[in-house]
Amino acid sequence: MSRDSRSDIAAALARRRLGCVAIGASAGGIDALFTVLEDLPASGPVPLVCVLHLPTGHDSKLAEIFGARLRLRVTEARPGERLAAGTLYFAPADYHLLVEPDRSFSLSCEAPINYSRPAIDALFDSCAEAFGPALLALLLTGANDDGARGLARVRAAGGLAVVQDPAEAQHPAMPQAALDRAGADLVLPLSRIRELLATLMRS
Repeated sequence: MSRDSRSDIAAALARRRLGCVAIGASAGGIDALFTVLEDLPASGPVPLVCVLHLPTGHDSKLAEIFGARLRLRVTEARPGERLAAGTLYFAPADYHLLVEPDRSFSLSCEAPINYSRPAIDALFDSCAEAFGPALLALLLTGANDDGARGLARVRAAGGLAVVQDPAEAQHPAMPQAALDRAGADLVLPLSRIRELLATLMRS
């Protein structure tokens, strides 16, 4: 497990050909996501898929909020839609978001996981199966332990696991739980995660 090294970032990306970035965040996640995504170019070689915990009973406005500020194409994932490079997808409210082996989206109304629907674990589990070593999974700030089990699945499938440094997270419980249960390939502050994504999206 490496912390905050530019050479580690370059080496991690050089060792693999990535096909997808899966991102999980909870409390404090909107600010964290803007920090890591706001400088990304309008096009790139991979899709980005995000689960951000939302209060139940409310429609998600995340695609509108982020689409107004980012250069990336931003949309809410739709069932049956195939993932497209250079696009940021958000899970719709009150559905688990899954990526199928053919790299299309599906939605699930199964019970909440870690009190959350959508759940980060559900996304990470399905992406690990669909992409294996071609997956980069990012876990950011949050106040529970969603994502820890899924990150372990990502690593077992050969994917690259990156966790926000709990010392700088607005809510450190989620990244710390992931490190305790799954470990990580890189533990980085948001500024270095932004750098990693910028390097990836320029490649």
